[in-house]
Amino acid sequence: MPGDEAPPTAAPAPPAPIARAEEFMWLTARVLEQRRFAFHFLGAGADPVDAALGAYLGGDGGYGHGLDPDLRGPLSQPLHTAHALRVLDSLGRCSGQRIERLCGHLSRVSTPDGALPVAVPAPRGHRAAPYHPPHGEPPGELLATAPVVGVLHRNRVWHAWLFRATDFCWDRVESLRHSHPYELQSAAAFLDGVLDRARAASAADRLGRLVRERRLVVLDPARRAEYPPAPGYGPAEQLFPHDFARRPESLARGWFTDEEMSRSLDFLAAQQQPDGGWPVHRRERSPDSSLERRPIATLEALLTLRAYGRLPGGAATSPAPGPPR
Repeated sequence: MPGDEAPPTAAPAPPAPIARAEEFMWLTARVLEQRRFAFHFLGAGADPVDAALGAYLGGDGGYGHGLDPDLRGPLSQPLHTAHALRVLDSLGRCSGQRIERLCGHLSRVSTPDGALPVAVPAPRGHRAAPYHPPHGEPPGELLATAPVVGVLHRNRVWHAWLFRATDFCWDRVESLRHSHPYELQSAAAFLDGVLDRARAASAADRLGRLVRERRLVVLDPARRAEYPPAPGYGPAEQLFPHDFARRPESLARGWFTDEEMSRSLDFLAAQQQPDGGWPVHRRERSPDSSLERRPIATLEALLTLRAYGRLPGGAATSPAPGPPR
């Protein structure tokens, strides 16, 4: 009857962050990231992730074929190794003959001081990101070595290569006076995995002071302009507390107050884009590499938010990696 209009229908609730990200992943991600998402958030098994990662494994025991989107071509590279180990660590599969062969490969590509270079020279001119130039005799760097050593120690891997590589990391971490955000992020990954927890805690305390004193982390996202990017970084290439302490049990969590971490996580959650993915603020290597990196950034954002209890209905489907046992 006239005047008996139906009450207005309430607007549908926006999709939850995971549901929005799921659509983004199916539409844009590589097979590896799709399967990782299914494993972490949809209750799928680990075997499909392992199989997808295997496509990047080379005959030398290392990983290549563009596993890290900034390094193209089939050549095995240390940054690919760090990426692969993070995936295997999340699956609880950092052990066995595959890891033994990987450590053998690391021994062959290490520098004379037992460390890993950022990039191994490509014999046939395979292109790399301009900020990872392949030198004729590249030096060992904490950026490449520390994350690899940290994951291997956390998983109780024993191999001769680890002894000198660990000494290299300790020497660099404990002598750092000038650094940049990504190197400090790698140092934190080493300290989170290494076995000497008292020494790691002491080193982490000093690095935390360095990060804050040199303004290498954006402590308040609302005041980003007050934290200029490090030399050589892109215009918006800044790191936040959640980038250093991706899990609450990280030693880097102690670098920040509860308020600083809460602001950082609020900012991270708000960065989800209308298409369901998270942005990449690194300098663009190429349109393809940036497209491939967005799903990786999306996975990292979701895993960090879940680790801090910021995802509704986002219960973990696999045991979270923790400190050394």
